[in-house]
Amino acid sequence: MHSYKNNRSKYSYFLLIFVAIKVGLNLLAISHFGFHRDELLHLALGDHLDWGFKEVPPFIAVLAKITTTVFGDSVFATRIFSTIFSGLIIWFTGQIVIELGGKKFAITLACLALIFSPGFAASGYLFQPVVFDQLWWVLAVYLLIRYINTSLPVYMYLLGIVIGIGLLTKYTMGFFAIALILGLLFTKQRKILWNRHVLFAAIIALIIFLPNIIWQFRHHLPVVTHMKTLRSQQLEYIKPTDFITQELLVNGIALFIWLIGFGFLLFSARIRKFQFLAFAFILIFIFLLAMQGKVYYIFGAFPMLFAAGGYGFERWTKTRAYALRTVVVLFFTIPNLLLFPLVLPILPLEQTMAAYKTLHIMPKWEDQKEHYLSQDYADMFGWDEIAEKVAKAYNSLTPEQQKHTQIYADNYGEAGAIHHLGKKYNLPDVACLNSSFTLWTPDRLNAHYIIYVDDDGGKNVQKFKSFMDSYTKIGEVEFPYAREKGTGIYLLVNPKPEVNQVYMKELAQKRLE
Repeated sequence: MHSYKNNRSKYSYFLLIFVAIKVGLNLLAISHFGFHRDELLHLALGDHLDWGFKEVPPFIAVLAKITTTVFGDSVFATRIFSTIFSGLIIWFTGQIVIELGGKKFAITLACLALIFSPGFAASGYLFQPVVFDQLWWVLAVYLLIRYINTSLPVYMYLLGIVIGIGLLTKYTMGFFAIALILGLLFTKQRKILWNRHVLFAAIIALIIFLPNIIWQFRHHLPVVTHMKTLRSQQLEYIKPTDFITQELLVNGIALFIWLIGFGFLLFSARIRKFQFLAFAFILIFIFLLAMQGKVYYIFGAFPMLFAAGGYGFERWTKTRAYALRTVVVLFFTIPNLLLFPLVLPILPLEQTMAAYKTLHIMPKWEDQKEHYLSQDYADMFGWDEIAEKVAKAYNSLTPEQQKHTQIYADNYGEAGAIHHLGKKYNLPDVACLNSSFTLWTPDRLNAHYIIYVDDDGGKNVQKFKSFMDSYTKIGEVEFPYAREKGTGIYLLVNPKPEVNQVYMKELAQKRLE
């Protein structure tokens, strides 16, 4: 036992190398491009703390509040927590390797494969729930393994806490927890489920999650409406074959690491007591396939497979075969570096565009059309333009007119940009009937002047032109690669009551959803 503890300590220090690499790569990219559409929404949630929101549980809102209070409101500050959590994912993946019995080579292969995986590079730097969700999945696996290896109840109680916080981060944690339980039932490890510690851990998780459950019922279960909208607008385009293909491609050359890891968990006698993890992966994969889930929903389950894959390759290669082991590490990591500029903004925009052209890659967006940049990248441009041009419209009014002015935006990205970036222009807060903004948007839209951000290039404002004295186009988003390109900013003068009636009717409906 003493030797085991010494090894764990030694390998933990070694593991810090890979945590540093991951954090360093994130820091290299952290300030390139601008805020992502979703980041602006999450920052707005932080200014309206509650136990739940239309599209996400409250954890990211709490982090947003801490971020702006402690670190500031820059792009760099917004991505600090994402960077920290990305490093922790690498740390606990390495710890899983150690718990499986792996040594330095296994740690090196598993961690580098994960660091250079295109999918994890892309999902690990933005301020979105996905990176935090991934950590809770990885941590849940680690704690369950530690409990099996030590039989210490503290790990089961910590697991309850992690699942509870995970549910407050993203509801997918619930599906993974169920998959882990069912996976245990398929194996001899089912015996660990029949004790009071598991029951107490489940109660702890439920108590932590309970406030969000109550919030959901008080707000007419918006998670159901959100999932219906997501399914109709995005998920229905995801075919089962597309989901399977994307899961096979998303980790690039590191595919072979996690596939080997999956095989080792399923068939190896040496780690037979962790076979339940393979069954859990099968179950969560089938569930998300059936539910037409997005490719990144399952990302949190990959690190345990990378860990097992590192262990498997270490078992296959001799301890003194340094040259062979070096070749293995390079072969399963270096090719993915070619894709790095496409998934992590480590290069300026022009060089990033050149990388897409060189590799002849045209990413497909949610509109199912091909574009010159990934949708995530395109969603990081145009927001400064919107805030600046809204401010231009606002400042064209006299101080007296400004007192009777409201700002209205069509979608949550535009509203988030005005809310967050508009602070330096001293703009009034924005009204919006999209996403969680409906929870705090003004009850009425009845000012003498409305600055309207039209996300359909001027088509939406046409619906109201007969209900106002006049409207003037102040400008539009001109940045060629922004997803918001063409979004117009208009100044509406003396809107008639009909405009407010339409607004109030839609707001009442949205608040019931």
